[in-house]
Amino acid sequence: MPRSVPLRRLLVALLLSCSVLVSTAACGSDDGNSSSASSSASPTGTSSAEAQKFAKTRFVANAGLAAGATYQWIVKPYRAGKFKKGADGRTFALVKAGLAGGFAYNRLKAASENAKGDPLLSKAVAPLTAGIASLKGMATKLRKGEMGDGDIGAFESVINNIKDAGKSAGAEVEDKVPSASQLGG
Repeated sequence: MPRSVPLRRLLVALLLSCSVLVSTAACGSDDGNSSSASSSASPTGTSSAEAQKFAKTRFVANAGLAAGATYQWIVKPYRAGKFKKGADGRTFALVKAGLAGGFAYNRLKAASENAKGDPLLSKAVAPLTAGIASLKGMATKLRKGEMGDGDIGAFESVINNIKDAGKSAGAEVEDKVPSASQLGG
């Protein structure tokens, strides 16, 4: 009887793997001409149906997480004076701000890539890529406590511009505060 338990587990695992394999094969696109829908030199969305699928949803999710992290762990503590020398919990606040800065930069880059999947979003977000790139070293500055009003304003400005671009393309972005495990992961 102890031998039937591992055999039963093996059978369940095999059935689950087969069902996952069958379901992923069934989710493929059978539309042969969807990948050649449009091709022009202007900044339009990616032509493949896969890239366009859920582009706005992914954009909103990534931009919302970036906005939430920026406000919750960078802007709010900065305005409360948590980053000033001698402030109670300063080191922890700076580490969280550094993690949030890296996370926000990563999610903004992902949102920018998602925007390429939608023609309207790609036109709205294309001018913002330089602003996103300018945030690259900001996480290190935050962790070291070397940021000032201008740096915090840069984060806020990029986030607000992304929100405005999304709104103009019909993809309204709302702040979504990520969990601490999302920041570290």
